[in-house]
Amino acid sequence: MSHEASESDLAPFLRTFQRLGELAQRQLEADQARGRDPLVPALEAHLGTDPRGLAVLTELVSPLRVVDADVAVERVVAAHGGGTLLGIGGGDQRWHNGLSEILQVAGQWGQYPLGPVDYTTVPTGPDSERATVGFGLHLFHHDGVPVVLLQRGGRPQFGSPPQLEVLAAAEGVAPAVLGEVREAMNTHSVLRGQVFTFTASNYEPGAGGVTFVRRPAVTAEEVVLPDGLLARVERHVLGIGRLRAELAAAGQHLKRGVLLYGPPGTGKTHTVRHLVGAARDSTVILLSGQSLQLVTQAADTARALQPAIVVLEDCDLVAEERSHHSSSPLLFEVLDALDGLAADSDVVFLLTTNRADVLEPALAQRPGRVDLAVEIPLPDARARRALLDLYAAGLPFDDDVLEEVAAGAEGTTASFAKELVRRSVLRAVERGGDVDDDDLRTSLEEMMADGGALTRVLLGGAGAVPGHDPAGVAPAGWSPAPGAAAPGTAATARGSL
Repeated sequence: MSHEASESDLAPFLRTFQRLGELAQRQLEADQARGRDPLVPALEAHLGTDPRGLAVLTELVSPLRVVDADVAVERVVAAHGGGTLLGIGGGDQRWHNGLSEILQVAGQWGQYPLGPVDYTTVPTGPDSERATVGFGLHLFHHDGVPVVLLQRGGRPQFGSPPQLEVLAAAEGVAPAVLGEVREAMNTHSVLRGQVFTFTASNYEPGAGGVTFVRRPAVTAEEVVLPDGLLARVERHVLGIGRLRAELAAAGQHLKRGVLLYGPPGTGKTHTVRHLVGAARDSTVILLSGQSLQLVTQAADTARALQPAIVVLEDCDLVAEERSHHSSSPLLFEVLDALDGLAADSDVVFLLTTNRADVLEPALAQRPGRVDLAVEIPLPDARARRALLDLYAAGLPFDDDVLEEVAAGAEGTTASFAKELVRRSVLRAVERGGDVDDDDLRTSLEEMMADGGALTRVLLGGAGAVPGHDPAGVAPAGWSPAPGAAAPGTAATARGSL
């Protein structure tokens, strides 16, 4: 092929490409004429300079605090006289580019015109929610200096975290704006004073959001423990917080750890529910199961929203004693979270476990990590009777029969008592009559029989399987260490969940 032939073949392509560019420019002008205003001129008019020449300061926002950021930005803008909120068009591509890239592309090709503001509805409590800015530009003045703040709610499916991006026409203003936003996030947090847990992200490691929980209402009268024990726990969990100013003035640390241990079903969770309900002014973060892996985020949030309580249910799942053969990576996060709190942090780590014997000694014994360990053992006869009174309230059982059944249920738990009453009522419903003392006696016989061994294991009862002691009741010949109480000698909390 000759050189002349190559040029003649290229010429039609170049004319076509030029025509395509002209059509694209006409389309852009037509879109702008229909109201798709260009982004860069609008920001330039506000800032008094080309925004493409300004540095962008970016701050990531935790997915747990998207609502807090929305509230904070709104308050900061209002505190400086209010402003204008604009949206950016361009579809999902916006989530793949930072503000600097958006401005460059918008200035050259008009790909990101002004558009409607994106909003996302996010819970703010068990029964409330808020429409937060998902993607929007705040134009306002900070002490007379024009500022542009891009607020993103985040799209984890696109790898785009929640974040704030700030442009300012004067040096030092962008950091000042973000500093005010951080302060307002903590001061006006919607999480403060609430009870909630974290949900894991479906797209990346870490927390994906918050689930709010109604604060439980469990009175002290509904919790039966050995004399003085509940008061001792309350003094450590709640009393230190009430005296925080006096203790801090005396140079005493406020952070603390409390461990509730004992067999399954004895009422550890119920005791925790009482403490959470009584701590009306505290922020409470509940971690259990998969959410235990988010203990670092929980500690950070608790520190920011103190006074706070972090509850780690069944902490033995992540905090088993280290050995040369096995180790839980989450154990180190628990230890780091406890150690990382400043001494003056009014934060309580409230842990529960069924297996105190396998807990990492550094977690269970070292002062400053866990300061108080309390056993919630199997209920004695007095506590078993109290549990029957609680669950059988309003049912026509004779007092003598309740005493008899309480004595016959030795080695069982609060969960066992609850199920015993339910089965008694079920027997009466099945025969079409009213529940009576015989129903209660028969249900006890069935549940205590050899055939009900697995049931007692599942409900936390003792001695269900020969040679197996799921409840931790002491074997023959057992003697406690000096100062320790023998398992099973104290009462339990009423109404285990």
